[in-house]
Formats: sequence, C-alpha cells, structure tokens
Amino acid sequence: MSMRFSEIIGQEKAKRFFRRVLSAERIPHAYLFTGISGSGKTSTATALTMALNCRRPTGIEACGACPPCRQMAGGNFPDFISVKPDGQNIKIEQIRELNRRLGFAPVSARYRVCVIQQAEAMTSEAANSFLKTLEEPPPGNILVLNAVEPLNLLPTIVSRCQRVPFQPLPVEAMIDWLVREKGLDRQKATIAARASGGSLGRALRMSEDLFLEKRDAWISGLLKLPRLSKGDALEMAMESATKEKRGLDNAETGEPGLLEMLALWGSWYRDLVIVKAGGTEQLITNIDFRDQLKNLSRNVTIKNLTDSLLAVDQALRDVRRMGNTQLVMGDTILRLQRHFTGET
Repeated sequence: MSMRFSEIIGQEKAKRFFRRVLSAERIPHAYLFTGISGSGKTSTATALTMALNCRRPTGIEACGACPPCRQMAGGNFPDFISVKPDGQNIKIEQIRELNRRLGFAPVSARYRVCVIQQAEAMTSEAANSFLKTLEEPPPGNILVLNAVEPLNLLPTIVSRCQRVPFQPLPVEAMIDWLVREKGLDRQKATIAARASGGSLGRALRMSEDLFLEKRDAWISGLLKLPRLSKGDALEMAMESATKEKRGLDNAETGEPGLLEMLALWGSWYRDLVIVKAGGTEQLITNIDFRDQLKNLSRNVTIKNLTDSLLAVDQALRDVRRMGNTQLVMGDTILRLQRHFTGET
C-alpha cells in the first residue's frame, strides 16, 4: 500500500499543488480528485496521508521508515479509511458508519484521511448525508473524493471540495514502468500501455496472459467478420453479448469482458485509420498486428473506417448504460460488417 509522491508516475501538476499546500501548512479539509481510473488518484491520496503523518518528512516526501510510514506500507495504518461501493452503489449506511468513525479523534495520526472511491456511485441519500459532513467536518480529518467527472456529483459537494484534476498517464512513462517494475518485455508493455487509455491500473491488467489471450480471440473475430454471412455475424454478436461479462469496470469479476473487447475494437479501427492515412508506427496501438493492419487498410476507405470507429464508440456508451447487450452487439456487428464490405 505504500506509495510516496516520488513513486507516482506523471501528475506533475497535482504534485506541485500538494507541494504548495504542505509548505504553507494550510490543509484544505476536502479534495475532489477527478480523472480516469488508474491514473494515480488513490496513490496520491496514499502519498498525501504519508506526507502528512510522517515524522521525518522532506518537503512532500515521506521518509518511508518511521512508524506511521511503516504502518501505511503494511496496510494497517488505523487513520486511513477507504470507502468503496457495496455492489453498484455507496449506500447511506456506509456514509453513516463513516460519519460515526469521523466523530472520534484520529487514533494516532496528526490527520486521518478518508478516501471515497467512485464517489459518483453514492446514492442520493448517501450523497446528502455526506454533504452534511463536508459542511461541518470534524477536526483532524481530510476527505478525498475520487471520481471520473465532477458532473456526476452534487454541485453542492463539488463546491465544497478543492478540485485536483488527474490527466491520463504518458504512454512512454507507463511502458518504462511496466518493463522496470514488472519485468515485461517491451512489446507486451507497449501493447498494454497504448491500449490502456492512460490508465496504469488498466495497463497492468491488460499485460496479464488472460487479457492477451482474449485479445487475440477478439481480433480474430474482427478479421473474419467481412467473410461471414449476415446470420453468422448475428450469431457472433449474440455469443459476444452472452459469453463476455461486462468486464474490468465490473469490480465483481475483474475479468476482461465486453467493455474491453469494444475498447480493443476501437483501438483496431483507430490503427487502421492511422495506417490508411500514412501515420507513423509510433501511433499504432496493436503494433504486433502491423502487417495485417497494412493489408486490411488497402481495401477500405477512411470514411468507412471512421464510421466503424463511431459505431464502436456508440456501443461502448450503450453497454455502459446497462442497455440490452444483445441488441447493442447485433446492431454494432452488422454495421461494422457493412462498413468493411462497402455496403450502405
């Protein structure tokens, strides 16, 4: 669990912000960290907790060796609280329990830090209860809300927090980290980093063998799609919709599924657009399929590739809204087949 500011990839603006905050010793009681999952929001909350409670800090950097730092490293620091969705939502009972705990003084720390993961998942009752805590925060407590977009939260909650935006991580920095820290070969690290959308957490999962095996199968499905009959294409769509779970965005499984498949298909069509337009290989995500991409790009127009990319992006949005996945996939795959065969 240990993570110091120097170990966080990228996010230099966030680091500069906390350097100013900690040097001024005027600590806001509530922060809103916004950005995609896996961009370093929780790691930064951990680094902040260590810096605030370290007994021998250097600027914003915790020493890593004093008792509070060692407790954080072991995951048993009593004054670090993480609240996660219970199923699909953060329920009012969870916020009530948090409020009860916040009513007591920190156990041993100078500051207790509480992180609300996926804060946009709070029910309306939970959000209103949490708002009261923000309005009158107990002393010695710092609240960190992690969310993708502030628009998904009550405006009254957003207005009471210091917002800290997190950017998607640089691809090359992620590649270097995966090679150095995880021992990946550079091609596998490159594929995972380029396909992750700037999320190190997702890049880590995408570097695992299970994802890479599924990735090969998902690309094979796209490659054979132009040769399928309409009936076989619909069968492929139904199989995708029923066989694949929703994917990594569903914390219950953690297994790559439909959302990852669609994201991969999106990267495939973006690669085809890049190749068709004469872009450099450094821009290609699926670099190990460069030969197939070059061959396929000769037989399709930029317009049809762009239409295919838009179709996949729409499918991603529809699946995230918990729509009828069979209907979504059936429509999407038939559209992709028409675009590739040049039909209208």
